[in-house]
Amino acid sequence: MKVTQFLKDHYKHFNAAALIDAAEGYKAHLNNGGKMMITLAGAMSTAELGIILAEMIREDKVQAITCTGANLEEDIFNLVAHDFYERIPNYRDLTPQDEVALLNRHMNRVTDTCIPEEEAMRRLEHSVLKYWQKADQAGEAYFPHQFFYQILLSGELEQYYQIDPKNSWMLEAAKKNLPIFVPGWEDSTLGNIFTGHVISGDVKNVHTVKTGIQYMMELASWYTETAKEDSTIGFFQIGGGIAGDFPICVVPMLHQDLQRTGVPLWGYFAQISDSTTSYGSYSGAVPNEKITWGKLGIDTPKFVIESDATIVAPLIFAIVLDK
Repeated sequence: MKVTQFLKDHYKHFNAAALIDAAEGYKAHLNNGGKMMITLAGAMSTAELGIILAEMIREDKVQAITCTGANLEEDIFNLVAHDFYERIPNYRDLTPQDEVALLNRHMNRVTDTCIPEEEAMRRLEHSVLKYWQKADQAGEAYFPHQFFYQILLSGELEQYYQIDPKNSWMLEAAKKNLPIFVPGWEDSTLGNIFTGHVISGDVKNVHTVKTGIQYMMELASWYTETAKEDSTIGFFQIGGGIAGDFPICVVPMLHQDLQRTGVPLWGYFAQISDSTTSYGSYSGAVPNEKITWGKLGIDTPKFVIESDATIVAPLIFAIVLDK
C-alpha cells in the first residue's frame, strides 16, 4: 500500500486529519500554479529531514527555503560526518556528569543525537574559511548560503561524503541555485566561527558575509518578482521562531513600509508546531492573528498541525510527492 493511501485510510480526525488537509492544500496550491516557501526551525537537518526534503527540491515542490543558520550548516555536517554521529536514545536519563563526558569528547548533543566537533564543524570550517578569505581579499561579499553553495559545487567535500549525496537538501538546493534566506545566521556555529576569525583578523571586513537586513532586501525582491495574483506564494512553516517570523513579515513590509499596491498576500499557510497558544508566543499564535498584521487574508487556506515535525513533515511531503 502506498503511504498516501494508508494515511488517507487511517488519518481521519484531529491532528491526523489536519495533516491530510494541509497536504492536500499544499498540492492544490501547486496545481493552481502557486509557488511554495518552506521554513525550517528546530534541528530539522540533524533530524535528517534532508532525506525527503532533497526529493521535494528535485521534484520542484518547493521554490524557496527560509531556515536558521543551524539548519543550513547541519545538513552539511551530516553530509560529511554522518558516520561519526552518535545517537543516545536514553538521553532523558543522562546526568550532568554524563553531559560533561560528552563535552570532553567534543560531542555536541542535540536531543538524542551528538554532532562530532572535529569531523563536522572543524572540517567545514577549514573549507569555508578559504572562501571567506578569498572574498574578503577581493572586496566581495556573499550570503551565508552562497558560500556553502560555492563549496558544495566545487566538489572539494566529496571525499568526505558519508551519506548518499541525494539525501542532502543543501546539495540539491545548490544544484538548483534555490533561493534561501537565513535570518539570524550569526546564531549558528559557523556564525560564531566567522566572528572569531574577524576578531582574530583572519577576515578583515565583517561585511564579507552579508547580513539579515540584506537578506530581507533580497527576499523583498524575490517575493515581488515571484508573487502574482494568479501565482501566489504559499508558506509551509516547520516550527516557529525567526525562521517563520522573518520571511512572513516581507508582505506587510512591502505593503505598509514601502506603500506598494498589488502585492499579493501569502496564498497558503500551514504550520507544524508543538508550541501551544500562549501569551505573546509567535510559534503558538493561531493563523488568524496573522490577518491583523497584514500577512494572511480571510480566504487564505490555513492549517495547523500540533505535533512533532519530525513525524509530520515527512508524511505531508510523502503525500505531496504522491508516494
